[in-house]
Amino acid sequence: MKKKLLIPLVIIFFTLTFISIYIRQWKATNDMNIEWVDTLSTVEFEPPPPPVMIYGFAEDSFYVERNVVGRNESLASILLSRKIDYSIIHRLAANAQSLFDVKKIRSGNKYVFLHSRDSLRTQFFIYEIDNIDYLVMQVDDSASVLRHSKPVEIVRKTGAGEITFSLWNAIKDNNLNPMLAITLSDIYAWTVDFFGIEKGDCFRVDYDETYVEGNSVGINTVHSALFVHHGVSFYAFRYQQDSVWGYFDEKGQSLRKAFLKAPLNFSRISSRFSSNRYHPVLKINRPHHGVDYAAPSGTPVYAIGDGRITRKGWDPKGGGNFMEIKHNSVYSSVYMHLSGFGKGVSKGSAVTQGQLIGYVGKTGLATGPHLDFRIYKNGSAVDPLKVEAPPVDPIKEALMPEYLEFIEPLKKMIIVNDQ
Repeated sequence: MKKKLLIPLVIIFFTLTFISIYIRQWKATNDMNIEWVDTLSTVEFEPPPPPVMIYGFAEDSFYVERNVVGRNESLASILLSRKIDYSIIHRLAANAQSLFDVKKIRSGNKYVFLHSRDSLRTQFFIYEIDNIDYLVMQVDDSASVLRHSKPVEIVRKTGAGEITFSLWNAIKDNNLNPMLAITLSDIYAWTVDFFGIEKGDCFRVDYDETYVEGNSVGINTVHSALFVHHGVSFYAFRYQQDSVWGYFDEKGQSLRKAFLKAPLNFSRISSRFSSNRYHPVLKINRPHHGVDYAAPSGTPVYAIGDGRITRKGWDPKGGGNFMEIKHNSVYSSVYMHLSGFGKGVSKGSAVTQGQLIGYVGKTGLATGPHLDFRIYKNGSAVDPLKVEAPPVDPIKEALMPEYLEFIEPLKKMIIVNDQ
């Protein structure tokens, strides 16, 4: 009787055990599936990074060869060195004519060859015209030529500095773009004597700087500026009148004057206007009715104002190569000791303000390279550093309310609080 009861009990026990094990395994398996599904749903698949582009091409699709134009190199010599057929070179030069004169390829400029990765066959030649524009030449039978521009970013900035030695040094000491010194010199060329700036003069400027591929390539636009010179504040606001952009002060007067303050850039005054100066060559005292600007030979010399060339040639009295420009019925200017003359200038020809007319030299009676610059008023020599030229083209009276409203926020931005 006991044996008969034991057998069913054993069967029931093993059955229940098997069922229990099965249930645990089934539950474990489902838990794992649920966990796997949940994990999969939270995985974020990142797209592959975009290809690195070079002049509009995917860089990893080519073997890239970078170089710079060497001295006396030309388009033909560069391409011939890569065994490009001369007939293709000729067609490339012809197809580029409307885009760029290939004869003006300059030493030091960058260029790139793009070669196919499988055969290393040259496919494209790319030449950087400047920091922004470049040519793409397809060096095959098509000889196609395209001109493109790199993406440009314009960044609005403000800068300020105090003069301790020169404007150039102040710009550099304040980590500003050196080209800002040239831009400010151009804006204030008729107003501030940059050969007479002194320690304590200061400036503040609101401007746009141009960036290409993260690198600064120059100053785009100066919107407003303030230059404190000898304790006097000189404002400059960029404003458009009669479809022409110009710079005006806080009263609407144009910063452009009848004459430039000086006929050349970045030099020093080695001798001033005098009625009795010791001549270093003749060893005698005699009048010096001009200003000597010491500068390296070849430094460009510019006309200080519009006018007509009345004399040009050799001065037998010691002036060497010289030129005289008559600006109006009152004023004329003279430039002496030139090493040479600008292209296209001749006696009787008209010149415009800022036009290149010659180059600094040491011709005639001169101990070193410099420009002897003179101004005559009604035929009499006057000190060029003391000539007060009248302003031109002020803001029209009808536009003054609009102009004053326009410059108000610009003026607040550039006010030097500690002047």
